[in-house]
Amino acid sequence: MFATINDCEIYYEVHGKEDGRAIFFIHGAPGLGDCRADITAFKSLEDKFKLVFLDMRGSGRSEEKPPYSHEQWTADIDDLRKHLNIDQIMIHGGSYGGFLSLEYVLRYPDHVTHVLLRDTAANKDYHHISTEKALEANLPGVSKEALDSLWSGNVSSNQELKEIFGALQPLYTVEQNQEKMNKKIDSIYYHYETHNYAFNTNQPNYDIKDQLKQISVPVLVSVGRHDWVTPVECSQVIAKEITNSKLLVYENSGHSPHAEENDKYLSNLRQFINETSKEVVTQ
Repeated sequence: MFATINDCEIYYEVHGKEDGRAIFFIHGAPGLGDCRADITAFKSLEDKFKLVFLDMRGSGRSEEKPPYSHEQWTADIDDLRKHLNIDQIMIHGGSYGGFLSLEYVLRYPDHVTHVLLRDTAANKDYHHISTEKALEANLPGVSKEALDSLWSGNVSSNQELKEIFGALQPLYTVEQNQEKMNKKIDSIYYHYETHNYAFNTNQPNYDIKDQLKQISVPVLVSVGRHDWVTPVECSQVIAKEITNSKLLVYENSGHSPHAEENDKYLSNLRQFINETSKEVVTQ
């Protein structure tokens, strides 16, 4: 369904127990991502939790309405929380969605009980590693020029964004299925201007490493061992800086352990929430 959030039509879905504790899922890849993959991956949590999924402003089925800043995106998350009459949430963010989840808890700490991160980073200091890994793979259609265009937010069209992202697909998972990759690429809602804003306006100033110590709620930091986009080192930095955190590395995954090792990921997520919830309640 849609709701007008900060003068923008935002697409969202609510699943699971009406009276369950709420988890907000924040997708990555602005201009490429949307909530569908998270709905598939986390559907089994409906038995215990209230699951809130949304397409961020300028992504998926939501309206293209700038600005696509971190401040605006986190404000949209908070206003959707208010729209749904929820006081406190757990927030799960993958990849770029992890940036926003970390910034959300820093901006709205009173409304977060847990932060659940997947394959993300606290600053922009990793693109050179991603570029090296991509070029070493020697994939057709992947060049330094194409990667520079992607990371700098200088993609000229939806078609160019589709071509670059499509060429990079084999890097994302440990096991590859060409048919699934083709289907995924064709199913994406492309918004190249959103992507460009995220990478040419937001990314140059993204560095919250020194603020991480301010986060006191329990934080689960998960990452795939073979992640090329936000390598394991990025998650290690986050876990080191946040006192109340737990780091899990998924040995048989790339950038998407929630999909590649789904049963294990969900089991660990449930266990972490159960183990840390009493601590939150008694604070």
